[in-house]
Amino acid sequence: MPWWGWLVVGAALLASEMFLLDAQFYLVFLGISAAIVGLFGWAGIDLPEWSEWLAFGALSLITMLAFRQRVYQLVKGRTGFVEERVTLGDRVVIPLNLASGETCRVEYRGSTWSARNVGDAAIEAGREALIAHVDGLTLHVKSQ
Repeated sequence: MPWWGWLVVGAALLASEMFLLDAQFYLVFLGISAAIVGLFGWAGIDLPEWSEWLAFGALSLITMLAFRQRVYQLVKGRTGFVEERVTLGDRVVIPLNLASGETCRVEYRGSTWSARNVGDAAIEAGREALIAHVDGLTLHVKSQ
């Protein structure tokens, strides 16, 4: 394959991971490996086709095994953090029937939050619930 073909394949793999689907960063490292093989050709390193494919496979395996888990956790494994203090005991309106242990989206201080019913009783739609605890970006609520 010509050097520019490797670069096109690399760019297509990177773009498909970033914009079309979440393949847990496997396509990112395949795309990076294809781009590196293309850069070898662009730099004038003339390799037979079988060695280009061998280099692509080896680079893909090495980069995936060495970096994929760390990069994926760094990018996707982050949890939300709220700078503003959430006041325990504040009330939020629950927009739908929320059984014990279930989660829904609620409005609180101008933002949409996840709310989990940690009480024993179900909360009816349109009723207010008390914020009992906050875990990241999830409000733990219970009926009044």
